[in-house]
Amino acid sequence: MKWSAKLGEFAGIGVYVHATFLILIVWVGFAYWQTGQSAAAALAGILFVLAIFVCVVLHEFGHALTAKRYGIKTRDITLLPIGGVARLERMPDEPRQELWVALAGPAVNVVIAAVLYVLLVATGTPPSLERLSLATGSFFERLMLLNVFLVVFNMIPAFPMDGGRVLRAVLAMRMNYTRATRMAAGLGQGFAFLFGLIGLFFNPFLIFIALFVWIGAAQESAMTQMKAALGGIPLADAVITEFRTLSPGDSLGRAVELLLSGSQQDFPVVDDGAVVGILTRSDLLSALARRGEQSLVAEVMQRDFQTAEAGEMLEVVFQRLQSCNCHTVLVLRRGILAGLITMENVGEFISVQSALGSANAGRRLAADRTYVG
Repeated sequence: MKWSAKLGEFAGIGVYVHATFLILIVWVGFAYWQTGQSAAAALAGILFVLAIFVCVVLHEFGHALTAKRYGIKTRDITLLPIGGVARLERMPDEPRQELWVALAGPAVNVVIAAVLYVLLVATGTPPSLERLSLATGSFFERLMLLNVFLVVFNMIPAFPMDGGRVLRAVLAMRMNYTRATRMAAGLGQGFAFLFGLIGLFFNPFLIFIALFVWIGAAQESAMTQMKAALGGIPLADAVITEFRTLSPGDSLGRAVELLLSGSQQDFPVVDDGAVVGILTRSDLLSALARRGEQSLVAEVMQRDFQTAEAGEMLEVVFQRLQSCNCHTVLVLRRGILAGLITMENVGEFISVQSALGSANAGRRLAADRTYVG
């Protein structure tokens, strides 16, 4: 994710913090300083927020390490002002696996809250339910309550929160996966509407959460329906066969000409019939600013790129497009470049298939009416 800095790595999973997270730190520090009128108060507020996000990171590692048990890698975990995001390469295919992956995160917060409760009891300061709140109490009392809140909030049955995925997994055990996703997404958008309505009268921050939930639910439903629509379709049916290539010895000026002359954004680099790299639009623009048009493609191209065999199924390659940090997958036939596949092209293919399906349905309906008449 852009504007992110790496904090460290555990179990092969990088942990990043987004630049906007610093805005939250500054805001919290300022708010606590206004309340306590001291640097100590501001520092206490910042430390509490950092402790919260340690719990959030552990929550995300709960998802990531459980997914790893099912052979699913996690690309990274990023801290944002609204929480953490673990980018799994894909969601589990089996509903039961998705259920355990979704529950693993909240389960970590349950364990943290339980450990803090035992610690408070052992030190002779058991939390009092009457006076317990996020605004009062000791550091560990508030942190325990916050973890309970994270469990409750994340288990709301609305995408993209864990509760939405738990609901989808449970429904998918009894019905079609696409239908289960559509039902869970619909319920999630219902919660988003409710959050927005409450936010208008009580807390404007709920409006922000409502937008986040609404968009997340819509995206999850759209991606699942797209995946279902691609089932059983050969990659060859959707591949781009008219494309332009570059050679390692071409100048960036030549790449600019090709970029401006058509809609292609990424260009395979071919040397003596073999694909040796790919020059992406973003790399080209960056290199133009630093090096100028006379630099060679070989100096800028990516030598690590995604490929697919022409005989593969479109659904499989679509998942690869989703998981890779790339815009284009090169399609090979017996080692020779045969075409390109992009997310935009997959979308266009689905649109065409949908239009053809509607036309065929219309013709069938017209035929039925003629027969009845």
